[in-house]
Amino acid sequence: MITYFYWTVVFITTGGIFYLFFKQAKNIKLALISSAIVFLAGTSLYYFYLEQVFVKRWGGVMHISIPEGQRHIATTWKEDNLWVENYDPKTNTCYFNEYSRGNLLEGRVVLKNCNPLRR
Repeated sequence: MITYFYWTVVFITTGGIFYLFFKQAKNIKLALISSAIVFLAGTSLYYFYLEQVFVKRWGGVMHISIPEGQRHIATTWKEDNLWVENYDPKTNTCYFNEYSRGNLLEGRVVLKNCNPLRR
């Protein structure tokens, strides 16, 4: 829910900046540049910092897709980074993938001959 609130604030702020410079100052160029800067700043702040903080601490929304042919096993938080474990039955390999802020420094651990589905 906090994610939707954040994006609503970003869009309202962007629209407000555009309205302020276009209607009040009568300058379309300044209005477009200013609103684009505000939108890009809000998007960058969310993508590089706030996304996982919102999800972990305040119940935000985050979507992760499991690669084709793999089976999801577990998901866990380590500090503010999300680790997802998947299993590929074709290669008998387990993958631990880290989803860090902004996906800049992502870790990956590969376990060969891993068969977690064996009884």
